[in-house]
Amino acid sequence: MSWLACSTAHYKQSADTEAAAVFAQKSPKVPNMSGPFNVEQTNQLSLDGLPVLEKLEETLGPDAAAEQGAHIISLEVALDLAVKHGRTYQTAKEQLYLQALALTLSRHRFEPIFSGRTRTDYQVTTEAVAVTVDALTGLPRATPTGGAALIEEQRVSSQGTLGADMLLRSGARISTAFTTDFLRYLTGDPRTLTSSQLGATLVQPLWRGAGAKATMENLTQAERSFLYQLRDFSRFKRDFTVQIATAYYGVLQNRDAVRNSWRGLENFRRNVERERALADEGRKTQESLSLLRQSLLNTETTWINAVRTYKQSLDQFKLLLGLSTDATVVLSDAELVQLRILHPDLSAEDAQKVALATRLDLDNFRDQREDAQRRIGLASNGLKPQVDLVASAGITSGSGTSTGFQPPDPNRYRWSAGLNVDLPFDRKEQRNIYRGALIANEAAIRQLSQKEDEVKLQVRNTWRNLDQARRNYESAKLGVALSERRVEEQELRAQVGRGTARDQVDAQNDLITQRNLLTQALVAHTIARLQFWNDMGILSIKDNGQWEEIKDGKPK
Repeated sequence: MSWLACSTAHYKQSADTEAAAVFAQKSPKVPNMSGPFNVEQTNQLSLDGLPVLEKLEETLGPDAAAEQGAHIISLEVALDLAVKHGRTYQTAKEQLYLQALALTLSRHRFEPIFSGRTRTDYQVTTEAVAVTVDALTGLPRATPTGGAALIEEQRVSSQGTLGADMLLRSGARISTAFTTDFLRYLTGDPRTLTSSQLGATLVQPLWRGAGAKATMENLTQAERSFLYQLRDFSRFKRDFTVQIATAYYGVLQNRDAVRNSWRGLENFRRNVERERALADEGRKTQESLSLLRQSLLNTETTWINAVRTYKQSLDQFKLLLGLSTDATVVLSDAELVQLRILHPDLSAEDAQKVALATRLDLDNFRDQREDAQRRIGLASNGLKPQVDLVASAGITSGSGTSTGFQPPDPNRYRWSAGLNVDLPFDRKEQRNIYRGALIANEAAIRQLSQKEDEVKLQVRNTWRNLDQARRNYESAKLGVALSERRVEEQELRAQVGRGTARDQVDAQNDLITQRNLLTQALVAHTIARLQFWNDMGILSIKDNGQWEEIKDGKPK
């Protein structure tokens, strides 16, 4: 079976080579599609070489042991893993590759298409014959007759055809074929009969279906459809990067919430111990001690839930990267520490103008409107009469017994020429197609207008989200400072016996909330900034999924 493996490997390589040529031709026309395209999943998934977690974090409690020896994944590594091994990303690549293959097939229809067929039969028949003496030759001869003995006859026949078919841009279709016939009798009077013929046929539309526009429509649409798919994939790459970054920072945010809950839990434990000591001395009531103990239990529950949420989000993130949920990994806390508020100095109106000029999905809608306009002309062409010029010519060999192959004889020729006319008496189907093309054109115009308004609204909303995230961060930053000061004051008051349990509980809970809000606002602003550049259509993505930061509307 080695020959079969070699054959299938050849076809696979041939498909990849043709698809690569299509990508090399079309990719430069689409942003973020530079470089060779490979549909195969690159490299084997391995976490070797990544740093390993050495110090366990006590904020996870008993669950910290599960992270012993875990590989630490930075955001850049996460993006690279997602691009190379993410299941969703791989599916998108395969869909794009299949579209490239469809284009190669559409192009192939305008190339010479060769075919070859052969058929061989072994036939056995019986018939009633009588043996008589030929008057001229004096030799015995078998002649069919009723009531005589049955005689078996054996023969072998074969027919082979080699042909070529080609569609020209003018709409003409040329077909050529070479056919040879072979017949060999194996019994009775052994003899061999051979013949061959060579012919060609030309069909050229003169009215309906004539011309390059009508003939090339399928190829034209295939070329444009692949360009649309390229743009969609480039847009997908941006969306995918934002999705990975959102999930990555979401996991870190959940881990930070665990830390904040743990700090609050530890503070409550200290407060409960101090309150218990004061209650034993009679300086605090049992009611205030019970209040703190109840708050301690509530905070512990909050911490347990935060740990569960963190671990669940981490497992979901592993699936997004293409990792197994059993993989022992943690995300780099340094990524959260390094986050800064980088607010673009760009108005919503200017952002909308940029988006209308750069959004690839808008380019698709504009081109699809042109497709709809082009189809009106094609549909009107279908209303015309069908008038085709048909011509054929051929040469054949002589017939009769031969001991070898008989080539076609140029002196034995035939040719014909004429017109095939289909008068337009019934054009209801074509009429409906034409009317449908007019409606489709109007719909395409509306869809483009709708898409432009949706893009403007989308950019405006993300600009508002970004501005709101910046304000939320400023408020949360101030809130953390105030809450920390409030907790310190309550600590001092408690130490001198002047504070109340209710004030301590409120101060601690507010501090936990404000710290969570600060991290949430910082992450929200970062994601909103990425989404803002993405919605504007200017987020630049590298091959490993990493984005280039934008400054003043331009990649840095």
